[in-house]
Amino acid sequence: MRVFVTGATGFIGAAVVKELISAGHKVLGLARSDEAAKSLAAAGAETHRGNIEDLESLRSGAAAADGVIHLGFNHDFSKFIENCENDKRAIEAMGSVFVGSDRPILITSGTGIGLMEHGKPATEDGFNTDHPNPRIASELAANAILACGVNVSVVRLPQVHDTAKQGLISFAIPIAREKGVSAYIGDGRNRWPAAHASDVARLYRLALEKHEKGARYHAVAEEGVTMREIAETIGRGLKVPVKSISAEEVQAHFGWLAMFAGFDMPASSAITRKKLGWNPTGPGLIADLDRMNYA
Repeated sequence: MRVFVTGATGFIGAAVVKELISAGHKVLGLARSDEAAKSLAAAGAETHRGNIEDLESLRSGAAAADGVIHLGFNHDFSKFIENCENDKRAIEAMGSVFVGSDRPILITSGTGIGLMEHGKPATEDGFNTDHPNPRIASELAANAILACGVNVSVVRLPQVHDTAKQGLISFAIPIAREKGVSAYIGDGRNRWPAAHASDVARLYRLALEKHEKGARYHAVAEEGVTMREIAETIGRGLKVPVKSISAEEVQAHFGWLAMFAGFDMPASSAITRKKLGWNPTGPGLIADLDRMNYA
């Protein structure tokens, strides 16, 4: 299969490209710069020039492929709502090319969208169309193109990690370094789900190959790692104190990350594992945090 991959040179995208090529697929990767194009060529992929806000480049890339994996997203969280709306437009643009075709398109969302009841894990079949998380825009766009007959499915991501990056936790590390303390909120029992990048890449491939229309998958290896455990591990790595902060102190300490820092968002992948035969084997989040180079 010739697969058009957006975000192909990003943290997760690069792992997905490697996984696809290793499995015998051909990759057409979206690249906005010469540097990105060189990176794709070195990985054995073809290059399609454009970016996720250039809708015509997205449509032409999709038209040239047998399937799409959409991973590109602007992670400037100071413009999170705007970026989510841009993602919606990107999904609609690529989906328009696949109307009347069985060619699969995988879009990306977050596991929090499947959280239906506080304290219980998010599930693949959970979907609240009124969810307050702006990333709901991506899944609403998926619903819209599904209604038009497009073979779309959704991969919801947790904190994806290796020893270099750990999702939103990567932003907590420089905050702890700057503040001289690694903090958690209250008793620190709120949980974040996680999965190793190699396991996530394999899930994208399996989901693409299954091409089940309307499916939702959770790329979750660990249902929930407590924020206290995460803060304690960062504290060890940076050799800074670890402390609890109150809800009133969260904004001053975490800045923009405060909107996520106190969330309890465990997630299950039981349905995903059964459907795809996906069994994560990579290191856990704490193991990767312990092994990273804090210098």
